[in-house]
Amino acid sequence: MLSQIGILIYHMNFVVLALGPTGRAKMLTTKITNPTWRAGRYFIYLPYVDQAITNAGNWLIGGDLKVLKPIKYNDGLDSFRLSPAQLREEFTKRNDEVVFAFQLRNPVHNGHTLLMTDTRRRLLEMGYKNPILLLHSLGGYTKVDDIPLSWRMKQHENVLEDGVLDPEMTIVSIFPSPMHYADPTKVQWHAKAGINAGADFYIVGQDPAGMGHPTEKKDLSDADYGKKVLSMAPGLERLNILPFKVAAYDKTQGKMEFFDPSRPQDFLFISGTMMRTLVRNKENPPEGFICPSGWKVLVDYYDSLAPADNGKVPETVPASVELIYHIAFALVGR
Repeated sequence: MLSQIGILIYHMNFVVLALGPTGRAKMLTTKITNPTWRAGRYFIYLPYVDQAITNAGNWLIGGDLKVLKPIKYNDGLDSFRLSPAQLREEFTKRNDEVVFAFQLRNPVHNGHTLLMTDTRRRLLEMGYKNPILLLHSLGGYTKVDDIPLSWRMKQHENVLEDGVLDPEMTIVSIFPSPMHYADPTKVQWHAKAGINAGADFYIVGQDPAGMGHPTEKKDLSDADYGKKVLSMAPGLERLNILPFKVAAYDKTQGKMEFFDPSRPQDFLFISGTMMRTLVRNKENPPEGFICPSGWKVLVDYYDSLAPADNGKVPETVPASVELIYHIAFALVGR
């Protein structure tokens, strides 16, 4: 019965039609099967599983999508939510010769900018005249202690205004996807969405494939698993993968640099979790780790929080909405 119907979803003044190739809804999975297929495991503690799947009904249904209206959140950030067609149009306006993408869910610090500016330098050395950076900030549900999207976008704007990244060579856009923590499947989804948006090169870090085990002190995947998967994934042949060296804070120079294994004692690794802990505790990071105006946005965010038992007021998009939107993003030209 369910295989013979289409699903009309109404929310926030947009409509999405989920249909199979013959006008039928084509995929029916259980709430256990779906995350197991995507991530290779089912943990109720994984953020997106807990938010979008555990509390859902017993069955999940999906299929091909036809977007009938532009998707708007009306939250003041829709100007950053550029569709793949809009992104490609913007690249053309800037006389792009090549586009490289960097996707993140954290505020931009100088380690990120080192990776992005070094990538642009490498592309110039390869003979490209005008490499354009697509800074793709994750716009869907993330971990509950992450910095909310609206504040991250303010922080990104300050980074551009301060000239840490060249605003003429950078397009900041929201990637409307939740953080699945789905290991190889998630990595391929991000890369495929980058291709649809017009990216030619995709910067891949040491740990793009997932997160630590939610209940045990171990990683779910090898640190370089994401790069291995992308190098052999069908349909991603045209995307050039750019693995980068590990960046860390060089205490001898007072700035972010690429890690030198010959002198590990000189480097400090500052994770996103550590960065959030510093600002939450009203402590300052080492000078040279992040631009001052970018740090101030994070300080202002934590100062704005009302007291709560868990120390944070989550600001998330309903999982059902973002699920529709991030799948729609995969439709080329929409």
